[in-house]
Amino acid sequence: MNMIEKLENKQLKKLARDNPLPDFAPGDTLRVNVKVVEGSRERVQAYEGVCIGRKNKGINSSFTVRKISSGEGVERVFPLYSPSIAGIDVIRRGDVRRAKLYYLRGRTGKRARISEKTDGFSRKLTAAEMAKAAEAKAKAKAEAKASGKTRGKGKKAKAVTKEKAGK
Repeated sequence: MNMIEKLENKQLKKLARDNPLPDFAPGDTLRVNVKVVEGSRERVQAYEGVCIGRKNKGINSSFTVRKISSGEGVERVFPLYSPSIAGIDVIRRGDVRRAKLYYLRGRTGKRARISEKTDGFSRKLTAAEMAKAAEAKAKAKAEAKASGKTRGKGKKAKAVTKEKAGK
């Protein structure tokens, strides 16, 4: 391995550790949260569509997402390890038998639909992701409870506001 490959592998490990990516493949419906800078403000914009291809070239990896917007097909290529990507969510797992779904470019409406994958592997991935999300939610809830911050309109929240109103 030459020096450039070593450097790329080191950076790839660092990027993967800092921003973990979900497992996805062509045919999956994705929601890509993209950081958009408008003047001095920065916001996150969601781009949802079908992944029609992936290019795995180490740090130069990218994927293409296609969506129909106002009756017109729009494709966007995202670098996989880009800092402008805030996150990637897998909405549906598609059942396809091709690596590149370029044939979807010539199809619209019902002809462009992709059936959902219902095998055990996709269920395991989905269950694992849901368990991970539930664990993170429980951890955040425990931290909020420990710090004394409450959200919502529960009895305790109402009691706190009544006490403050009486002072």
